[in-house]
Amino acid sequence: MGSDTEDATVSKYSWIDFAFSVMGVCTFLIDWGSDVWVATEFYRRGDVFWFGVLVGLMLLSSAVVQMFSWFWLKYDRGLPGFSAERRAGTVLFGDKVKISCLLHLLQLGFLCRQISAIRQGFRVWWRKEEGSEYAVYLTHDLSMLRLIETFCESAPQLTLMIYVMLSSNKARTFQFVSITASITSIAWMVVDYHRSLRSFLPDKAKQNWGSSMIYFLWNLLLIASRVASLALFASVLHGYIAAHFLMLWFVFVLWVWQQKTAFMDSTGGEWLYRATVGLIWYFSWFNVAEGRTRARSLIYHFFIATDGVILLGTWWLFRDPFQTESYDLALIIALPLTYLLGLLFKALYYCCFHPTLWRPPVRDQRLPVDMPDSVSFRNISMQDSTLSSQLFNKRMACHASNFYSKQRNTDGKNRAELYL
Repeated sequence: MGSDTEDATVSKYSWIDFAFSVMGVCTFLIDWGSDVWVATEFYRRGDVFWFGVLVGLMLLSSAVVQMFSWFWLKYDRGLPGFSAERRAGTVLFGDKVKISCLLHLLQLGFLCRQISAIRQGFRVWWRKEEGSEYAVYLTHDLSMLRLIETFCESAPQLTLMIYVMLSSNKARTFQFVSITASITSIAWMVVDYHRSLRSFLPDKAKQNWGSSMIYFLWNLLLIASRVASLALFASVLHGYIAAHFLMLWFVFVLWVWQQKTAFMDSTGGEWLYRATVGLIWYFSWFNVAEGRTRARSLIYHFFIATDGVILLGTWWLFRDPFQTESYDLALIIALPLTYLLGLLFKALYYCCFHPTLWRPPVRDQRLPVDMPDSVSFRNISMQDSTLSSQLFNKRMACHASNFYSKQRNTDGKNRAELYL
């Protein structure tokens, strides 16, 4: 009886969930507005090339996010729980497929998802209506879409802005605004994604904000050092950065394919997912499959660290000593130390904060039979529990399973794997 009470307490849609949804929309609109302003400034100053690159990044990231959103919408329409929510009027344009398709073609599908999450969250939290399960379902999807949008746009855009500043040896106001917006987007994605992962734990209350802070710091340090290294390399050999990306991206996509991922519900969608993971891995580690995850994580970090040393070494050899005199020595020392510090924070998380350190993995019989057994997830049944198995978000649960996972030692003791 006590465990059931605890489950219901931690899984109920709260004002914090609603606040995160509102902040997510605000972050998206601010980021989008800053992108438009920066693109306009580039065009106004005659930097047509950078204007084209920036607009290209914006369109590419938007198209990728819209495709994921549309694939998931098509899958969700087949769920019994989704049909019930659509009939209840809680799904925005849920019964109008052509309108939904048009919104995605107009690159408005992601924004409509966020508005729908706020609308549903307000009905559940403020008006105390039913539909809490669907509200949480929406927030989990939005967390995944923000993750994709961040690495498709914010991380490349941050690299671009730092590169432009280094190349011109000037720092304009709109460039600082773009950098600030990109960093804010990345930081918000990290916190929001970790919070969504935590929501699948049966003992979510034990995962305090200290764990989120450590998670945030390690990701921010690793991503920051990676982005800075890429920007420095591009500042001296800008003609080779595209070749560098395509070569590593192709290797990463092959590696994802070799892991036999099954995240999407169609072949085309799965290859889109693999291509997107390849892009994410260009900036940060993101676990996509169970199995020998510790070995994969070590291989990835060794590879990225080696690549980072090559990038920094190339920049050091080809830099302009007079132009970079004020910061070259500081950067060549600080960036490797930043990456190392990020790895230390990551090790600290898995040594002190990973939930599998205190809870043995027990299969929750309420989960769908095709879910992995690596972690005991809570049942996502909110105030209205009749749709718990029908609207279970297998997409986010799959990533949570890969993140909160264990393997068993030969002496029979459980240990946490090193992921993401």
